[in-house]
Amino acid sequence: MSAVFRPSRARAPRLAADGSPAWRPRRDWVAGASAVLLIAVALLAFVSPLLTDAATSQSILDSLLPPGSPGHPLGTDELGRDVLMLTLAGTGSAVAGPVAIAVGSMILAVVFGTLAGYLGGAVDTVIGRIVDILLSLPVMLVAIVVAGIFGAGYWVTVAMLIVLFCPSDIRIVRAGVTEQAPRPYVEAAQMLSLSRRRIMYRHIVPNVWPLILTNLMLNIGIALVTLSSLSFLGIGVAPGTPDWGRQISDGRALIADNPAMLLVPALLIILVTMAINLIGDQLGERLRERGLE
Repeated sequence: MSAVFRPSRARAPRLAADGSPAWRPRRDWVAGASAVLLIAVALLAFVSPLLTDAATSQSILDSLLPPGSPGHPLGTDELGRDVLMLTLAGTGSAVAGPVAIAVGSMILAVVFGTLAGYLGGAVDTVIGRIVDILLSLPVMLVAIVVAGIFGAGYWVTVAMLIVLFCPSDIRIVRAGVTEQAPRPYVEAAQMLSLSRRRIMYRHIVPNVWPLILTNLMLNIGIALVTLSSLSFLGIGVAPGTPDWGRQISDGRALIADNPAMLLVPALLIILVTMAINLIGDQLGERLRERGLE
């Protein structure tokens, strides 16, 4: 009985108001462009440690060169560091943290959200109260206070954001598990005397996977913006470290001399966040359609 029980549902056709098949514009090219961008960003994040030395190399004689200068397509900053190399090298810290935040938060959500949704009772009450307390905490303010008290580094900030992100994820997973718990395939598994852990994590969780995946992708985008905002404020990333948020902060004073220092990382944050959300929405829709077949 290792196979996953899946509810049998007829595929619902998409119909317009008059009952005719609805026309839906194809979004494959949008998803394809988003996937290409994310693959490129992932590769840059992987090789970014190799670019750190070149990115942090200073040359006062080449300071504040405008975009399009020979050897410096995006110009340089006040220390003579190449803006393009800074941006490429900053991909690692800008992306690795958000992915770790989203994955760590979702792991906690799957564990505790499934327990709360399936077991109910006192377990659901205790988990629900803890979630309510964590949801009442302002994420940015807590991060600033903790960093001010303990001098939080990059990965300490990531761990803190995992804890602060997971309450909303727990609620989402709990709602999906609660909806699946009364289904016939769960009752059949119970009649076979399967353990609660097996029913929860081998049968129910795979059937809420579209919800989990969609929310995971959404969390990566939110975490990217949040972590970049903290870096902009000087939290989590040490001065001089290549990072998109830190680069935006440093580029504010250079907007008149070299606007690329600020605009390029800001544009990348927007584009990567949009691409992540589009891919997550597309994957979630495909998985839901497969579940209806």
